[in-house]
Amino acid sequence: MKRWLVGLFASFSSIGLLFGFAFFAASLTPSLMPRSFVVQGALSGVCAAVGYLIGVILVWVWNYLQLPVTKTGQGVMKVAVWVLGVVVAIAFLWRAAGWQNSIRELWHMEPLDTAEPYKLAIVAAIVFLLAVLIGRLFRLTCLAISDWLSRFIPPRVSRVVGTVIAVALFWSVVEGVLLRSALHMADSSFRRVDALLEDDVPTPADPGKTGSPSSLVAWDGLGRQGRNFITTGPHAAQIGDFWKSAAREPIRVYVGLNNAETIEERAKLALRELQRQGAFERSLLVIVVPTGTGWIDPAAMDPLEYLHRGDVGSVAMQYSYLTSWLSLLVEPEYGADSARALFREVYGYWTTLPRDSRPKLYLHGLSLGALNSQITADLLDVIADPFQGALWSGPPFESAMWRTVTAGRDPQSPAWLPRFRDGSIIRFTNQENELDLPGATWGPVRIVYLQYASDAVTFFDPRSAYREPAWMKGERGPDVSPRLRWIPVLTMLQLLFDMATATTSPMGYGHVYAPEHYIDGWVAVTDPQIAPAEVDALKAKLAVELRSVEAGG
Repeated sequence: MKRWLVGLFASFSSIGLLFGFAFFAASLTPSLMPRSFVVQGALSGVCAAVGYLIGVILVWVWNYLQLPVTKTGQGVMKVAVWVLGVVVAIAFLWRAAGWQNSIRELWHMEPLDTAEPYKLAIVAAIVFLLAVLIGRLFRLTCLAISDWLSRFIPPRVSRVVGTVIAVALFWSVVEGVLLRSALHMADSSFRRVDALLEDDVPTPADPGKTGSPSSLVAWDGLGRQGRNFITTGPHAAQIGDFWKSAAREPIRVYVGLNNAETIEERAKLALRELQRQGAFERSLLVIVVPTGTGWIDPAAMDPLEYLHRGDVGSVAMQYSYLTSWLSLLVEPEYGADSARALFREVYGYWTTLPRDSRPKLYLHGLSLGALNSQITADLLDVIADPFQGALWSGPPFESAMWRTVTAGRDPQSPAWLPRFRDGSIIRFTNQENELDLPGATWGPVRIVYLQYASDAVTFFDPRSAYREPAWMKGERGPDVSPRLRWIPVLTMLQLLFDMATATTSPMGYGHVYAPEHYIDGWVAVTDPQIAPAEVDALKAKLAVELRSVEAGG
Protein backbone atom coordinates (compact mmCIF):
# COMPACT_ATOMS: atom_id res chain seq x y z
CA MET A 1 0.00 0.00 0.00
CA LYS A 2 2.82 2.36 0.92
CA ARG A 3 4.60 1.67 -2.36
CA TRP A 4 1.35 2.28 -4.25
CA LEU A 5 0.82 5.65 -2.56
CA VAL A 6 4.42 6.67 -3.25
CA GLY A 7 3.96 5.70 -6.88
CA LEU A 8 0.70 7.63 -7.06
CA PHE A 9 2.22 10.83 -5.73
CA ALA A 10 5.32 10.40 -7.91
CA SER A 11 3.12 10.10 -11.00
CA PHE A 12 1.72 13.61 -10.60
CA SER A 13 3.00 16.35 -12.86
CA SER A 14 4.95 19.02 -10.98
CA ILE A 15 3.56 21.82 -13.14
CA GLY A 16 0.08 20.34 -12.81
CA LEU A 17 0.42 20.26 -9.02
CA LEU A 18 1.62 23.85 -9.02
CA PHE A 19 -1.52 24.99 -10.80
CA GLY A 20 -3.68 22.59 -8.76
CA PHE A 21 -2.56 24.01 -5.44
CA ALA A 22 -2.97 27.57 -6.76
CA PHE A 23 -6.54 26.84 -7.87
CA PHE A 24 -7.34 25.09 -4.59
CA ALA A 25 -6.18 28.09 -2.59
CA ALA A 26 -7.97 30.62 -4.77
CA SER A 27 -11.22 28.61 -4.62
CA LEU A 28 -11.46 29.41 -0.90
CA THR A 29 -12.02 33.10 -1.65
CA PRO A 30 -15.65 34.30 -1.52
CA SER A 31 -18.11 34.44 -4.40
CA LEU A 32 -21.88 34.99 -4.07
CA MET A 33 -22.99 32.24 -1.68
CA PRO A 34 -21.64 31.26 1.75
CA ARG A 35 -20.52 27.63 1.69
CA SER A 36 -20.52 24.71 4.10
CA PHE A 37 -17.34 22.65 4.35
CA VAL A 38 -18.93 19.96 2.15
CA VAL A 39 -19.81 22.38 -0.65
CA GLN A 40 -16.51 24.21 -0.30
CA GLY A 41 -14.59 20.92 -0.28
CA ALA A 42 -16.32 19.72 -3.44
CA LEU A 43 -15.71 23.08 -5.13
CA SER A 44 -12.06 23.18 -4.07
CA GLY A 45 -11.51 19.61 -5.27
CA VAL A 46 -12.99 20.43 -8.68
CA CYS A 47 -10.97 23.64 -8.91
CA ALA A 48 -7.75 21.82 -7.97
CA ALA A 49 -8.46 19.24 -10.65
CA VAL A 50 -9.10 21.93 -13.26
CA GLY A 51 -5.88 23.69 -12.27
CA TYR A 52 -3.98 20.42 -12.49
CA LEU A 53 -5.46 19.80 -15.95
CA ILE A 54 -4.34 23.25 -17.13
CA GLY A 55 -0.81 22.54 -15.93
CA VAL A 56 -0.76 19.14 -17.65
CA ILE A 57 -2.03 20.67 -20.90
CA LEU A 58 0.70 23.33 -20.78
CA VAL A 59 3.34 20.63 -20.33
CA TRP A 60 1.84 18.66 -23.21
CA VAL A 61 1.90 21.70 -25.49
CA TRP A 62 5.49 22.42 -24.46
CA ASN A 63 6.57 18.89 -25.30
CA TYR A 64 4.52 18.79 -28.49
CA LEU A 65 6.37 21.88 -29.72
CA GLN A 66 9.62 20.06 -28.84
CA LEU A 67 10.87 22.91 -26.69
CA PRO A 68 13.89 22.19 -24.48
CA VAL A 69 13.26 20.26 -21.26
CA THR A 70 15.76 19.64 -18.46
CA LYS A 71 15.65 16.32 -16.64
CA THR A 72 17.88 17.37 -13.76
CA GLY A 73 16.32 18.35 -10.46
CA GLN A 74 12.89 16.95 -11.28
CA GLY A 75 12.63 15.16 -7.95
CA VAL A 76 13.69 18.22 -5.98
CA MET A 77 11.23 20.35 -7.93
CA LYS A 78 8.37 17.99 -7.17
CA VAL A 79 9.14 18.00 -3.45
CA ALA A 80 9.40 21.80 -3.50
CA VAL A 81 6.00 22.06 -5.21
CA TRP A 82 4.41 19.77 -2.62
CA VAL A 83 5.90 21.71 0.29
CA LEU A 84 5.04 25.12 -1.15
CA GLY A 85 1.55 23.97 -2.14
CA VAL A 86 0.75 22.59 1.30
CA VAL A 87 1.99 25.78 2.99
CA VAL A 88 -0.12 27.99 0.70
CA ALA A 89 -3.15 25.74 1.15
CA ILE A 90 -2.88 25.92 4.94
CA ALA A 91 -2.54 29.71 4.83
CA PHE A 92 -5.65 30.07 2.67
CA LEU A 93 -7.60 27.54 4.75
CA TRP A 94 -6.81 29.64 7.81
CA ARG A 95 -8.44 32.66 6.12
CA ALA A 96 -11.43 30.76 4.71
CA ALA A 97 -13.77 31.46 7.64
CA GLY A 98 -13.15 35.20 7.33
CA TRP A 99 -13.94 35.14 3.64
CA GLN A 100 -17.18 33.28 4.24
CA ASN A 101 -18.09 35.69 7.04
CA SER A 102 -17.71 38.61 4.63
CA ILE A 103 -20.91 37.28 3.02
CA ARG A 104 -22.64 36.11 6.19
CA GLU A 105 -22.22 39.54 7.78
CA LEU A 106 -24.06 41.21 4.88
CA TRP A 107 -26.80 38.57 5.09
CA HIS A 108 -27.20 38.96 8.88
CA MET A 109 -26.19 35.34 9.48
CA GLU A 110 -24.28 33.97 12.44
CA PRO A 111 -20.53 34.20 11.74
CA LEU A 112 -18.43 31.05 11.44
CA ASP A 113 -15.84 30.31 14.09
CA THR A 114 -14.08 27.92 11.73
CA ALA A 115 -14.35 26.70 8.15
CA GLU A 116 -13.63 23.15 9.41
CA PRO A 117 -10.41 22.98 7.38
CA TYR A 118 -9.61 19.31 8.06
CA LYS A 119 -12.99 18.08 6.83
CA LEU A 120 -12.88 20.52 3.94
CA ALA A 121 -9.44 19.29 2.87
CA ILE A 122 -10.51 15.62 3.02
CA VAL A 123 -13.56 16.26 0.83
CA ALA A 124 -11.42 18.26 -1.61
CA ALA A 125 -8.77 15.52 -1.78
CA ILE A 126 -11.36 12.83 -2.53
CA VAL A 127 -12.97 14.91 -5.28
CA PHE A 128 -9.57 15.77 -6.73
CA LEU A 129 -8.42 12.14 -6.86
CA LEU A 130 -11.67 11.03 -8.49
CA ALA A 131 -11.29 13.75 -11.11
CA VAL A 132 -7.67 12.74 -11.77
CA LEU A 133 -8.69 9.11 -12.24
CA ILE A 134 -11.31 10.17 -14.80
CA GLY A 135 -8.70 12.33 -16.48
CA ARG A 136 -6.29 9.42 -16.74
CA LEU A 137 -9.01 7.27 -18.25
CA PHE A 138 -9.49 10.02 -20.82
CA ARG A 139 -5.73 10.06 -21.49
CA LEU A 140 -5.66 6.32 -22.05
CA THR A 141 -8.53 6.69 -24.50
CA CYS A 142 -6.65 9.42 -26.37
CA LEU A 143 -3.52 7.25 -26.58
CA ALA A 144 -5.44 4.21 -27.78
CA ILE A 145 -7.17 6.16 -30.55
CA SER A 146 -3.93 7.97 -31.52
CA ASP A 147 -1.94 4.73 -31.71
CA TRP A 148 -4.54 3.26 -34.03
CA LEU A 149 -4.64 6.37 -36.21
CA SER A 150 -0.83 6.52 -36.42
CA ARG A 151 -0.98 3.56 -38.76
CA PHE A 152 -2.57 5.80 -41.37
CA ILE A 153 -1.47 9.38 -40.61
CA PRO A 154 1.65 11.07 -39.17
CA PRO A 155 2.08 10.61 -35.36
CA ARG A 156 1.68 14.28 -34.43
CA VAL A 157 -1.48 14.60 -36.49
CA SER A 158 -2.82 11.38 -34.98
CA ARG A 159 -2.35 12.82 -31.49
CA VAL A 160 -4.39 15.90 -32.28
CA VAL A 161 -7.10 13.98 -34.08
CA GLY A 162 -7.15 11.30 -31.36
CA THR A 163 -7.61 13.96 -28.69
CA VAL A 164 -10.45 15.61 -30.60
CA ILE A 165 -12.18 12.25 -31.06
CA ALA A 166 -11.76 11.39 -27.37
CA VAL A 167 -13.21 14.76 -26.33
CA ALA A 168 -16.19 14.25 -28.61
CA LEU A 169 -16.64 10.71 -27.32
CA PHE A 170 -16.53 11.68 -23.65
CA TRP A 171 -18.75 14.71 -24.21
CA SER A 172 -21.36 12.74 -26.12
CA VAL A 173 -21.41 10.02 -23.46
CA VAL A 174 -21.70 12.43 -20.54
CA GLU A 175 -23.92 15.17 -22.00
CA GLY A 176 -25.73 13.48 -24.82
CA VAL A 177 -26.37 10.06 -23.34
CA LEU A 178 -25.93 9.90 -19.58
CA LEU A 179 -27.01 13.39 -18.54
CA ARG A 180 -30.00 13.82 -20.81
CA SER A 181 -31.14 10.23 -20.32
CA ALA A 182 -30.87 10.67 -16.57
CA LEU A 183 -32.81 13.93 -16.85
CA HIS A 184 -35.71 12.35 -18.69
CA MET A 185 -35.64 9.20 -16.56
CA ALA A 186 -35.74 11.31 -13.42
CA ASP A 187 -38.60 13.39 -14.77
CA SER A 188 -40.57 10.26 -15.70
CA SER A 189 -39.84 8.53 -12.39
CA PHE A 190 -40.79 11.53 -10.28
CA ARG A 191 -43.97 11.90 -12.29
CA ARG A 192 -45.04 8.33 -11.47
CA VAL A 193 -44.03 8.65 -7.83
CA ASP A 194 -45.81 11.98 -7.45
CA ALA A 195 -48.99 10.54 -8.93
CA LEU A 196 -48.98 7.68 -6.44
CA LEU A 197 -47.83 9.63 -3.42
CA GLU A 198 -50.38 10.00 -0.68
CA ASP A 199 -50.27 13.10 1.49
CA ASP A 200 -52.33 14.61 4.28
CA VAL A 201 -53.94 17.30 2.13
CA PRO A 202 -57.66 16.51 1.83
CA THR A 203 -59.66 17.07 -1.33
CA PRO A 204 -61.26 20.55 -1.18
CA ALA A 205 -64.95 20.44 -0.28
CA ASP A 206 -65.62 23.91 -1.69
CA PRO A 207 -67.02 23.39 -5.24
CA GLY A 208 -65.32 26.60 -6.30
CA LYS A 209 -61.84 25.13 -5.68
CA THR A 210 -59.66 23.34 -8.20
CA GLY A 211 -59.60 19.62 -7.47
CA SER A 212 -62.96 19.58 -5.68
CA PRO A 213 -65.62 17.04 -6.70
CA SER A 214 -67.16 19.74 -8.91
CA SER A 215 -63.86 20.68 -10.53
CA LEU A 216 -62.86 19.74 -14.07
CA VAL A 217 -59.34 19.06 -12.75
CA ALA A 218 -58.86 15.78 -10.85
CA TRP A 219 -57.32 16.22 -7.39
CA ASP A 220 -55.10 13.15 -7.72
CA GLY A 221 -53.49 14.50 -10.89
CA LEU A 222 -52.32 17.78 -9.37
CA GLY A 223 -49.23 16.39 -7.66
CA ARG A 224 -47.79 17.69 -4.41
CA GLN A 225 -46.92 21.16 -5.66
CA GLY A 226 -50.32 21.64 -7.25
CA ARG A 227 -52.19 20.48 -4.16
CA ASN A 228 -50.03 22.75 -2.04
CA PHE A 229 -50.74 25.76 -4.25
CA ILE A 230 -54.49 25.19 -4.23
CA THR A 231 -54.87 24.63 -0.48
CA THR A 232 -52.47 27.25 0.87
CA GLY A 233 -52.58 30.99 0.60
CA PRO A 234 -54.89 33.46 2.30
CA HIS A 235 -58.64 32.88 2.45
CA ALA A 236 -61.25 35.62 2.19
CA ALA A 237 -61.67 35.73 5.97
CA GLN A 238 -57.92 36.25 6.57
CA ILE A 239 -57.72 38.96 3.94
CA GLY A 240 -60.82 40.61 5.36
CA ASP A 241 -59.36 40.56 8.86
CA PHE A 242 -56.31 42.46 7.65
CA TRP A 243 -58.34 45.10 5.82
CA LYS A 244 -61.15 45.18 8.39
CA SER A 245 -63.61 44.87 5.51
CA ALA A 246 -65.12 42.24 3.25
CA ALA A 247 -62.81 40.41 0.84
CA ARG A 248 -63.25 37.85 -1.92
CA GLU A 249 -61.96 34.30 -1.99
CA PRO A 250 -58.94 34.20 -4.35
CA ILE A 251 -59.21 31.86 -7.33
CA ARG A 252 -56.29 29.51 -7.89
CA VAL A 253 -56.25 27.12 -10.83
CA TYR A 254 -53.50 24.55 -11.31
CA VAL A 255 -53.18 21.72 -13.82
CA GLY A 256 -50.64 18.98 -13.12
CA LEU A 257 -48.73 16.78 -15.52
CA ASN A 258 -51.00 13.86 -14.63
CA ASN A 259 -54.25 15.75 -15.32
CA ALA A 260 -54.02 15.29 -19.10
CA GLU A 261 -51.77 13.58 -21.60
CA THR A 262 -50.56 16.45 -23.76
CA ILE A 263 -49.54 20.07 -23.24
CA GLU A 264 -52.40 21.30 -25.40
CA GLU A 265 -54.96 19.24 -23.46
CA ARG A 266 -53.66 20.58 -20.15
CA ALA A 267 -53.80 24.18 -21.40
CA LYS A 268 -57.39 23.79 -22.61
CA LEU A 269 -58.33 22.14 -19.30
CA ALA A 270 -56.84 25.10 -17.41
CA LEU A 271 -58.90 27.55 -19.47
CA ARG A 272 -62.13 25.63 -18.88
CA GLU A 273 -61.45 25.52 -15.13
CA LEU A 274 -60.82 29.26 -15.08
CA GLN A 275 -64.13 29.81 -16.83
CA ARG A 276 -65.92 27.44 -14.45
CA GLN A 277 -64.64 29.31 -11.41
CA GLY A 278 -65.42 32.76 -12.84
CA ALA A 279 -61.80 33.94 -12.97
CA PHE A 280 -62.53 36.21 -15.94
CA GLU A 281 -64.94 38.16 -13.77
CA ARG A 282 -62.21 39.17 -11.35
CA SER A 283 -60.27 42.43 -11.42
CA LEU A 284 -56.92 40.72 -12.01
CA LEU A 285 -55.90 37.51 -13.74
CA VAL A 286 -52.33 36.23 -13.49
CA ILE A 287 -50.75 33.59 -15.71
CA VAL A 288 -48.11 31.96 -13.53
CA VAL A 289 -45.30 29.76 -14.86
CA PRO A 290 -44.01 27.60 -11.98
CA THR A 291 -40.41 26.59 -11.31
CA GLY A 292 -38.98 23.37 -12.70
CA THR A 293 -40.41 21.32 -9.84
CA GLY A 294 -43.88 22.78 -10.38
CA TRP A 295 -43.60 24.96 -7.26
CA ILE A 296 -45.17 28.41 -7.04
CA ASP A 297 -43.64 30.73 -4.46
CA PRO A 298 -46.21 31.74 -1.80
CA ALA A 299 -44.09 34.82 -1.12
CA ALA A 300 -45.11 35.99 -4.60
CA MET A 301 -48.79 35.11 -4.78
CA ASP A 302 -49.97 35.70 -1.20
CA PRO A 303 -49.03 39.42 -1.24
CA LEU A 304 -50.85 39.99 -4.53
CA GLU A 305 -54.05 38.46 -3.17
CA TYR A 306 -53.82 40.63 -0.07
CA LEU A 307 -53.07 43.79 -2.07
CA HIS A 308 -56.24 43.35 -4.14
CA ARG A 309 -58.47 42.08 -1.34
CA GLY A 310 -58.78 38.62 -2.85
CA ASP A 311 -60.16 39.86 -6.18
CA VAL A 312 -57.53 37.87 -8.06
CA GLY A 313 -57.55 34.79 -10.28
CA SER A 314 -54.34 32.89 -11.05
CA VAL A 315 -53.57 29.92 -13.23
CA ALA A 316 -50.51 27.68 -13.58
CA MET A 317 -49.59 24.53 -15.46
CA GLN A 318 -46.92 22.06 -14.43
CA TYR A 319 -44.30 20.97 -16.96
CA SER A 320 -41.61 19.12 -14.94
CA TYR A 321 -40.53 17.74 -11.56
CA LEU A 322 -36.87 18.73 -11.90
CA THR A 323 -35.01 21.42 -9.99
CA SER A 324 -34.85 24.61 -12.03
CA TRP A 325 -31.07 25.04 -12.03
CA LEU A 326 -30.56 21.49 -13.32
CA SER A 327 -33.09 21.97 -16.11
CA LEU A 328 -31.52 25.34 -16.84
CA LEU A 329 -28.06 23.85 -17.37
CA VAL A 330 -29.11 20.77 -19.32
CA GLU A 331 -32.24 21.88 -21.20
CA PRO A 332 -32.91 25.62 -20.77
CA GLU A 333 -35.87 25.34 -23.15
CA TYR A 334 -37.59 22.93 -20.74
CA GLY A 335 -41.17 24.13 -20.17
CA ALA A 336 -41.23 26.73 -22.95
CA ASP A 337 -43.84 24.83 -24.94
CA SER A 338 -46.03 24.50 -21.85
CA ALA A 339 -45.78 28.22 -21.06
CA ARG A 340 -46.64 29.16 -24.62
CA ALA A 341 -49.62 26.83 -24.75
CA LEU A 342 -51.13 28.17 -21.52
CA PHE A 343 -50.59 31.78 -22.54
CA ARG A 344 -52.08 31.13 -25.97
CA GLU A 345 -55.25 29.62 -24.53
CA VAL A 346 -55.81 32.19 -21.76
CA TYR A 347 -54.78 35.23 -23.77
CA GLY A 348 -56.75 34.07 -26.80
CA TYR A 349 -59.97 33.84 -24.78
CA TRP A 350 -59.21 37.04 -22.84
CA THR A 351 -58.98 39.06 -26.07
CA THR A 352 -62.52 38.02 -27.03
CA LEU A 353 -63.96 39.69 -23.91
CA PRO A 354 -65.09 43.34 -23.75
CA ARG A 355 -62.15 45.50 -22.74
CA ASP A 356 -64.10 47.47 -20.17
CA SER A 357 -65.28 44.39 -18.25
CA ARG A 358 -62.51 41.81 -18.49
CA PRO A 359 -59.78 41.46 -15.83
CA LYS A 360 -56.39 43.06 -16.17
CA LEU A 361 -53.95 40.40 -17.35
CA TYR A 362 -50.51 39.90 -15.81
CA LEU A 363 -47.65 37.42 -16.09
CA HIS A 364 -45.46 36.03 -13.32
CA GLY A 365 -42.66 33.52 -12.96
CA LEU A 366 -39.77 32.76 -10.65
CA SER A 367 -36.47 31.26 -11.80
CA LEU A 368 -37.06 28.87 -14.71
CA GLY A 369 -40.68 30.03 -14.58
CA ALA A 370 -39.47 33.59 -15.25
CA LEU A 371 -37.43 32.43 -18.23
CA ASN A 372 -40.35 30.57 -19.77
CA SER A 373 -42.83 33.32 -18.95
CA GLN A 374 -40.66 35.86 -20.77
CA ILE A 375 -40.72 33.66 -23.87
CA THR A 376 -44.49 34.09 -24.05
CA ALA A 377 -44.28 37.87 -23.66
CA ASP A 378 -43.24 38.99 -27.13
CA LEU A 379 -44.82 42.44 -27.23
CA LEU A 380 -44.84 42.38 -31.03
CA ASP A 381 -47.31 39.49 -30.89
CA VAL A 382 -49.70 41.28 -28.53
CA ILE A 383 -49.17 44.92 -29.44
CA ALA A 384 -52.73 45.29 -30.74
CA ASP A 385 -54.16 44.15 -27.39
CA PRO A 386 -51.35 43.92 -24.81
CA PHE A 387 -51.49 42.44 -21.34
CA GLN A 388 -51.02 44.93 -18.53
CA GLY A 389 -47.71 43.84 -17.07
CA ALA A 390 -45.42 41.24 -15.56
CA LEU A 391 -43.40 40.59 -12.43
CA TRP A 392 -40.45 38.26 -13.00
CA SER A 393 -38.22 37.28 -10.10
CA GLY A 394 -34.81 35.67 -10.23
CA PRO A 395 -34.63 35.66 -14.05
CA PRO A 396 -32.07 33.03 -15.06
CA PHE A 397 -28.95 34.05 -16.96
CA GLU A 398 -30.29 32.26 -20.06
CA SER A 399 -33.27 34.65 -20.30
CA ALA A 400 -32.93 36.25 -23.73
CA MET A 401 -35.19 39.23 -23.01
CA TRP A 402 -33.46 39.92 -19.68
CA ARG A 403 -30.02 39.74 -21.29
CA THR A 404 -31.06 42.14 -24.05
CA VAL A 405 -32.48 44.66 -21.62
CA THR A 406 -29.50 44.42 -19.26
CA ALA A 407 -27.04 44.86 -22.13
CA GLY A 408 -29.01 47.90 -23.37
CA ARG A 409 -29.12 49.60 -19.96
CA ASP A 410 -28.06 53.13 -19.18
CA PRO A 411 -24.25 52.80 -18.91
CA GLN A 412 -24.35 54.82 -15.70
CA SER A 413 -26.41 52.10 -14.00
CA PRO A 414 -24.86 48.86 -12.66
CA ALA A 415 -25.57 45.53 -14.35
CA TRP A 416 -27.12 44.19 -11.14
CA LEU A 417 -29.64 47.08 -11.07
CA PRO A 418 -30.05 48.37 -14.63
CA ARG A 419 -32.03 51.37 -15.72
CA PHE A 420 -33.56 50.71 -19.14
CA ARG A 421 -34.31 53.66 -21.36
CA ASP A 422 -36.90 55.99 -19.82
CA GLY A 423 -38.29 53.40 -17.39
CA SER A 424 -41.78 53.58 -18.88
CA ILE A 425 -42.03 49.84 -19.60
CA ILE A 426 -39.28 47.95 -17.73
CA ARG A 427 -37.80 48.60 -14.30
CA PHE A 428 -35.57 46.64 -11.93
CA THR A 429 -35.58 46.34 -8.16
CA ASN A 430 -33.95 44.38 -5.34
CA GLN A 431 -34.04 44.37 -1.53
CA GLU A 432 -34.50 48.12 -1.60
CA ASN A 433 -37.47 49.53 -3.47
CA GLU A 434 -35.75 50.96 -6.55
CA LEU A 435 -38.90 51.36 -8.65
CA ASP A 436 -39.65 55.04 -8.12
CA LEU A 437 -37.35 56.46 -10.77
CA PRO A 438 -36.99 60.24 -10.85
CA GLY A 439 -38.65 61.68 -13.93
CA ALA A 440 -40.01 58.31 -15.12
CA THR A 441 -43.67 57.67 -15.89
CA TRP A 442 -45.20 54.24 -16.38
CA GLY A 443 -46.70 53.43 -19.77
CA PRO A 444 -49.63 51.09 -20.52
CA VAL A 445 -47.50 47.95 -19.93
CA ARG A 446 -45.51 47.64 -16.70
CA ILE A 447 -42.75 45.04 -16.37
CA VAL A 448 -40.67 44.63 -13.21
CA TYR A 449 -37.64 42.42 -12.69
CA LEU A 450 -37.03 41.51 -9.05
CA GLN A 451 -33.46 40.29 -8.69
CA TYR A 452 -30.85 40.11 -5.97
CA ALA A 453 -27.23 40.88 -6.78
CA SER A 454 -26.31 37.72 -4.82
CA ASP A 455 -28.47 35.45 -6.98
CA ALA A 456 -26.16 33.18 -9.00
CA VAL A 457 -29.10 31.78 -10.96
CA THR A 458 -29.40 35.26 -12.48
CA PHE A 459 -25.75 36.28 -12.58
CA PHE A 460 -23.97 33.06 -13.49
CA ASP A 461 -22.16 33.54 -16.78
CA PRO A 462 -20.11 30.82 -18.49
CA ARG A 463 -18.07 33.60 -20.12
CA SER A 464 -16.79 34.58 -16.67
CA ALA A 465 -14.20 31.84 -17.31
CA TYR A 466 -12.31 34.29 -19.52
CA ARG A 467 -13.71 37.76 -18.83
CA GLU A 468 -14.89 39.72 -15.83
CA PRO A 469 -18.71 39.90 -15.62
CA ALA A 470 -20.23 43.35 -15.91
CA TRP A 471 -21.94 43.02 -12.51
CA MET A 472 -18.54 42.70 -10.81
CA LYS A 473 -17.27 45.98 -12.22
CA GLY A 474 -17.67 49.20 -10.28
CA GLU A 475 -20.10 49.41 -7.39
CA ARG A 476 -21.09 46.04 -5.91
CA GLY A 477 -24.60 44.98 -4.97
CA PRO A 478 -25.56 45.50 -1.31
CA ASP A 479 -25.55 41.74 -0.61
CA VAL A 480 -22.28 40.89 -2.42
CA SER A 481 -19.01 40.50 -0.54
CA PRO A 482 -16.57 43.38 -1.14
CA ARG A 483 -13.81 40.72 -1.10
CA LEU A 484 -15.12 39.01 -4.21
CA ARG A 485 -12.57 39.16 -7.01
CA TRP A 486 -12.67 37.90 -10.57
CA ILE A 487 -10.23 35.07 -11.26
CA PRO A 488 -10.14 33.52 -14.76
CA VAL A 489 -11.73 30.06 -14.93
CA LEU A 490 -12.10 29.90 -11.16
CA THR A 491 -14.88 32.49 -10.86
CA MET A 492 -16.99 30.54 -13.34
CA LEU A 493 -16.61 27.37 -11.26
CA GLN A 494 -17.47 29.25 -8.05
CA LEU A 495 -20.60 30.72 -9.62
CA LEU A 496 -21.60 27.29 -10.93
CA PHE A 497 -21.56 25.93 -7.37
CA ASP A 498 -23.30 29.08 -6.14
CA MET A 499 -26.10 28.47 -8.62
CA ALA A 500 -26.54 24.87 -7.42
CA THR A 501 -26.87 26.03 -3.79
CA ALA A 502 -28.69 29.34 -4.39
CA THR A 503 -31.98 28.15 -2.85
CA THR A 504 -30.30 27.37 0.49
CA SER A 505 -29.84 31.05 1.30
CA PRO A 506 -31.88 32.92 3.93
CA MET A 507 -35.03 34.58 2.63
CA GLY A 508 -34.19 37.89 1.01
CA TYR A 509 -30.83 36.77 -0.42
CA GLY A 510 -29.53 34.45 -3.10
CA HIS A 511 -32.41 32.82 -4.95
CA VAL A 512 -34.96 33.00 -2.11
CA TYR A 513 -37.18 36.03 -2.62
CA ALA A 514 -38.93 37.74 0.29
CA PRO A 515 -42.61 38.75 0.37
CA GLU A 516 -41.86 42.36 1.25
CA HIS A 517 -39.83 42.71 -1.94
CA TYR A 518 -42.59 41.11 -4.00
CA ILE A 519 -45.01 43.63 -2.50
CA ASP A 520 -42.99 46.53 -3.90
CA GLY A 521 -42.98 44.85 -7.30
CA TRP A 522 -46.70 44.08 -7.34
CA VAL A 523 -47.58 47.60 -6.18
CA ALA A 524 -45.60 49.05 -9.10
CA VAL A 525 -47.01 46.60 -11.66
CA THR A 526 -50.68 46.42 -10.63
CA ASP A 527 -51.11 49.86 -9.01
CA PRO A 528 -53.53 48.92 -6.19
CA GLN A 529 -55.30 51.66 -4.29
CA ILE A 530 -53.36 51.33 -1.06
CA ALA A 531 -51.70 53.83 1.25
CA PRO A 532 -47.96 53.63 2.08
CA ALA A 533 -48.75 52.86 5.73
CA GLU A 534 -50.91 49.92 4.63
CA VAL A 535 -48.08 48.66 2.43
CA ASP A 536 -45.73 48.73 5.42
CA ALA A 537 -48.26 46.90 7.59
CA LEU A 538 -48.71 44.19 4.97
CA LYS A 539 -44.95 43.80 4.61
CA ALA A 540 -44.57 43.35 8.35
CA LYS A 541 -47.39 40.80 8.49
CA LEU A 542 -46.23 38.62 5.60
CA ALA A 543 -42.55 38.87 6.47
CA VAL A 544 -43.28 37.24 9.82
CA GLU A 545 -45.80 34.68 8.55
CA LEU A 546 -43.90 33.42 5.51
CA ARG A 547 -40.52 33.39 7.23
CA SER A 548 -42.01 31.27 10.00
CA VAL A 549 -43.39 28.87 7.37
CA GLU A 550 -39.94 28.69 5.74
CA ALA A 551 -38.29 28.00 9.09
CA GLY A 552 -40.84 25.30 9.90
CA GLY A 553 -40.38 23.70 6.47
